Amino acid sequence: MAKQVNQLERTTNMKERTLAIIKPDAVADKNTGRIITIIEESGLSILAIKKLRLTAEQARQFYAVHKERAFFAELVTYMTSGPIYVLALESDNAIKRWRALMGATNPAEAAEGSIRKLYGKSLSYNASHGSDAPETAKVEVAFFFKESDFIR
Repeated sequence: MAKQVNQLERTTNMKERTLAIIKPDAVADKNTGRIITIIEESGLSILAIKKLRLTAEQARQFYAVHKERAFFAELVTYMTSGPIYVLALESDNAIKRWRALMGATNPAEAAEGSIRKLYGKSLSYNASHGSDAPETAKVEVAFFFKESDFIR
C-alpha cells in the first residue's frame, strides 16, 4: 500500500516543463522585465532563458503546425520582426499555470491582470506564447534548449 501511495505522489507531484516566449511586441515595448517578474512571482521556475531573433526558417519550422492557416505568413513575419525571449519554465502544472498567467489569446478577451490583457495589443500582437499540452511543450522546449541549458 505504501508503495502505491508513493507512486501516486510521484505522478501527481511531478514537475512539468513548458515553453514561454516573450514576443517581439512586448520586447519592443520594454515589457520583458515586467513579464519575467509576473512569472517569478507566480512560482514558476525559470530553468533557462535566451534572447534571440528568429530567422524566417526557424519561425516557419517552429510554427509549422499553422502552415495551412491564412495567418501563417503574417505570423512568420511578426515573429522575425524583432528580438524575442524564450524561457523554459518548470513547476507543478506548469503548462496550465503559464497559460492562465498569459490569458486568452485575444487580449480583449483576456482576464484582468493577465499578461495579454496588460501587454497585448491585438489577436496577432499578443505579447506571449505558451505550450498548450505536455507533448507540445516537450517539442517546443527542445526546439530552443538542450538539457545542459537548464539551471536549478
